Amino acid sequence: MDIGILGTLGLYALSTVAYVAFLFTQKKKLHHYGVWLLSAGCLIHTLWIGYRTVASGHLPVNTLRDTLSFAGWALTGVFLLFHYRYRLKVMGIFAAPLATAVVAVVATLPATTMAAKPVLKSLWLVSHVTFIFIGEAGMALACGLGVLYLTQERAIKSKKPGFFFRRLPSLDQLDSAGYGCILGGFLMMTLGLIMGLVYAKSVWGRFWSWDPKEVWSGITWLLYAVMIHMRLSVGWRGRRTAVMAIIGFATVLFTFLGVNLFLSGHHGEFTGR
Repeated sequence: MDIGILGTLGLYALSTVAYVAFLFTQKKKLHHYGVWLLSAGCLIHTLWIGYRTVASGHLPVNTLRDTLSFAGWALTGVFLLFHYRYRLKVMGIFAAPLATAVVAVVATLPATTMAAKPVLKSLWLVSHVTFIFIGEAGMALACGLGVLYLTQERAIKSKKPGFFFRRLPSLDQLDSAGYGCILGGFLMMTLGLIMGLVYAKSVWGRFWSWDPKEVWSGITWLLYAVMIHMRLSVGWRGRRTAVMAIIGFATVLFTFLGVNLFLSGHHGEFTGR
């Protein structure tokens, strides 16, 4: 196992323990430990990806192991940014365990290497992959906040304040933060798709080829576009946004992994995506 992945996994796991302990005890010190441990893990993760990039001469995303690692790194980095923006301590309860789970899977996969093709060194590809992963990380956080929203809503409607009612933020706070994650993620996803179109033109000679990955990326983009439009035009908020955020992220996961498992296309020829 790479020492970088081992160190990252250890810090992410400790952060998860701190966040879970914070959920039960509500001691601010534990929350601070969770944030700092996750930040330290993200730093090591960044250095490891940087080392892999320099060593291979291209962004390491041409194996499933490297792709999942990059996804975990993007999730952690985006979470830290949104944490300092919205100050919702409970967001870490979702982000830290998910990042830990992703890196744990990475640690179990063989550290195989694939011959790097010249097209992997394209700046357009680097931009495409980076923006897409950052966007997907935002959608993952929106999904987590959607789950928390539905949990808090249920606690309120039960009229019996329980464990989560006393520990989760207000519905307005969860809704606002969730929409912020969707909006930010959608912007990054849009930029990533634009970069992908330019990259496709340079490699395959056409902007669009109806590859399954392209089709499902388009479907995912349209789903979130409709979600944002409905919020702005008819005031979709609260429960509807929370449910759609969960459905949207399910689409993201299928586009990310399901397409590669069940469908074939030229995206799988040289990348882990």
